Amino acid sequence: MYSFKLSQHDLHRVVDLFVAFHKRFSHFFRTKTRSVARQAQAYSAGQIQSDTRRNMAKFTHCVPEINEQAMQHFISNSSWKDAPLITQLQRDVDRLMGDSNEGALILDESGFPKQGEHSVGVKRQYCGALGKVDNCQVGVFLAYAKDSNVTLIDRRLYLPKDWASDKELRQKAGVPEDVTFKTKAQLGLEMILDAHSRGLSFGWVSMDAHYGEQPWLRNQLDDEGIIYMADIPVTHRIFLKKPRILIPKRKGHRGRKPTKPKADTPPLNLKAFLKTQPSECWHRLKIRDTERGELEADFTASRIFSVNAQGLPDREVWLVVRREIDDPKEMKFAFSNAPEETSIERLASMLCSRYWVERALQNAKGEAGLDEYEVRSWQAWHHHMSMTMLSMLFLLEAQLMFKEKASMLTIQDARWILKKLLPRREITPEEILKLIQKRHKARFSARKSRMKHK
Repeated sequence: MYSFKLSQHDLHRVVDLFVAFHKRFSHFFRTKTRSVARQAQAYSAGQIQSDTRRNMAKFTHCVPEINEQAMQHFISNSSWKDAPLITQLQRDVDRLMGDSNEGALILDESGFPKQGEHSVGVKRQYCGALGKVDNCQVGVFLAYAKDSNVTLIDRRLYLPKDWASDKELRQKAGVPEDVTFKTKAQLGLEMILDAHSRGLSFGWVSMDAHYGEQPWLRNQLDDEGIIYMADIPVTHRIFLKKPRILIPKRKGHRGRKPTKPKADTPPLNLKAFLKTQPSECWHRLKIRDTERGELEADFTASRIFSVNAQGLPDREVWLVVRREIDDPKEMKFAFSNAPEETSIERLASMLCSRYWVERALQNAKGEAGLDEYEVRSWQAWHHHMSMTMLSMLFLLEAQLMFKEKASMLTIQDARWILKKLLPRREITPEEILKLIQKRHKARFSARKSRMKHK
């Protein structure tokens, strides 16, 4: 239902709301010697007011009464703690849209292409943003989604093994002594359990195949009483029924007697399983509304036993399959420990919730510069990510507040309104000359370096 009742009075409130929002979080930006709350608000304003190449210099061009040195100190050197800020951010998300039935925690990662070798955690590794192996950092992220509303609520920087074991690299990047090597799945589980222990209300956890194909992760969530919907690769195998586990008899009289248990029936691969399913097992269901209308797909769900690393049956779970209408060969597979009585509509909704973490990452990059940072240290990376999440939380709050009067208001609309109304710094001719001279010096140095290299 379309409605539009926004007034000029509503718009005039936006800046006041932004200031009040940051005042609400100001105590998280106090160190032992000073408060950097003003810099925090300025950093957030710079993220929202800038469109491309968001960095300290760009922020100081937009935001009044702040300088590049203060911004750099705030994000890289100031000792304010980001962990308490994340805890409060999650509490606010829970207050804003927490739902123990329809809320979803969604786990995903994002790569950040980088030049050079000095940024913390950087190395040649798979970068999703590029779709290939390249020089990058990788962050593991947790998002919270309910209906069509979504925002990032936690982050971990993946520190490769060679970084975690190199004392010199760690010292230069300021990696804390208690940080050890952890896989992406271990980092993801850590964030999920942290959110769970804080009392965040959610109905299930969703994750892609990199995480879903690891039985230990699924089983630990199950042991914690957390429902999951975990994508799995098509190469995974299943048992339709729990087989008997036997020690095979030795064939003939030579050789050692078998000692390893085996299932008395072989597991099926997923494509072979689908061939056994009748056509009536598929259900055509709505996924979500889009600008082109309702998006639908075909779904089926069966109770099966997953297979562990030894080829033996693991726990009984749901196998949920999504098949695209336009291309029936395109399918997505997932395991879920949802209760046995769970409906196919519920399972389908859970399976499709991973779309929203992609939206959350896309929004954070486009509206607040999640991937646009020029910092190298451990602390600076975490400070920047925390500030980006804080900026996105404000935009979500503004969107939900004004959506009652403008039903089609988006996060992008909320940012555009604030961008136009926030006070903007006026640059003097003297400053313009200095900026042009700075650019020319950088351009000359780059050219000189290239010539020297040749």
